[in-house]
Amino acid sequence: MIDIVVVLRAEDAVLDFLSVLTDDGGGETRVILADRAETLILGAGMEAPERLALIASHVGLVTDDITSPGPEVVATLLRQAAAGGPFRIWTHSPADNRRSRGRLGRDTALARDADAHAEDSDADLTRAELRHAVGFSPYLQVLSDLDRPLGREHIAAKLDFVNGSCGHLLAEADPEFVVQTPRVPAIERFFDTDPDQRERLFALLASLDDEAASVVDPWEFGSSPYEERRLDATAAWVRERCADVGSGSGSGSGGTLVEVGACEGALTHRLATAGFTVRATEPNAAFRSRLAAALAGTDAVTVDGAGLAELAKEDAPRATAHLLIEMLYYGQDLALLDDLATDLVFVALEPDALASRVRPWLERSATWRADEETVLVPPQLETVCAGRAYLSKRGSVGLLLRRTNG
Repeated sequence: MIDIVVVLRAEDAVLDFLSVLTDDGGGETRVILADRAETLILGAGMEAPERLALIASHVGLVTDDITSPGPEVVATLLRQAAAGGPFRIWTHSPADNRRSRGRLGRDTALARDADAHAEDSDADLTRAELRHAVGFSPYLQVLSDLDRPLGREHIAAKLDFVNGSCGHLLAEADPEFVVQTPRVPAIERFFDTDPDQRERLFALLASLDDEAASVVDPWEFGSSPYEERRLDATAAWVRERCADVGSGSGSGSGGTLVEVGACEGALTHRLATAGFTVRATEPNAAFRSRLAAALAGTDAVTVDGAGLAELAKEDAPRATAHLLIEMLYYGQDLALLDDLATDLVFVALEPDALASRVRPWLERSATWRADEETVLVPPQLETVCAGRAYLSKRGSVGLLLRRTNG
């Protein structure tokens, strides 16, 4: 049985897969270095120090072009490494917060799953067992299927490897590639996963881009008890505060809202049901398509792709309020709020982000004042991805901003 270890860079093979490289079975191991599209052959008779020395010779400097080569290239490298014999595949977690490793973990699984039987190889990748390393996971606790505690000898070998061959990475500024204590685990943990869990783990760690939108409802707004409470509380907060402004009816009916970054419409649907007319804006095309489909036939909702910057430039009718709900995490210029066509802005964020992003700006603002602050939901631990992992949902605090010169 050949063990094939697919890693982004050479040091990853030792930091996360030392137990595979030094398995007492003594079989052959092949290490695919994805950043080089190169395979190292660690023969069955090769002792551990010799194996680590070979890997150490391939540890390089950090450059700007380090990335996964994609599923097709990985599939070719896997077929070549398998050499027609039985093999197992080990690689990074698709939920590795170091996005370059997460992509490679996902790409390796995609390469394995898509390979029915290549004409140019005797290897059928789909038959191979594949395990992901939990690795460094500061945001998720991933349930593992195989744990391998390392003894003192193995830990000493890891530390010697790092100090002798990765010294420059101990002082690396890039968080993707710096080597710190949590990235040198004393217990190497591995898990198996199915395609749906894999894609959800990958999307969950993405930002607001096409990778996050690669699955429907990546943040599980439709299935998470925490998210359901948060969305219900947010909708109730908006309804209660906008009742008098919107129509005087006390029901929220008749108010016009602009929801910025509506994603797939989980909150939009609640607002429309409460009687509001909603302009739901979503810059991401995949999310916007799902948003439009989910709200199709709802006369009170219009959908477009405007972002915060575009909304600030518009000469639009004044809205009852603009909603910036759980979306000011990505470095937006808060000065844009001054030019929104409204006198009310609802902001919701987790407490630390509210303190670091919004409060300093608000203290300097001559345009906005905080009318109200309310805890929408407290923090909670919750499972995600069909129970494969769990994480801390950080809570949500609502801040109602009123224009001072409106």
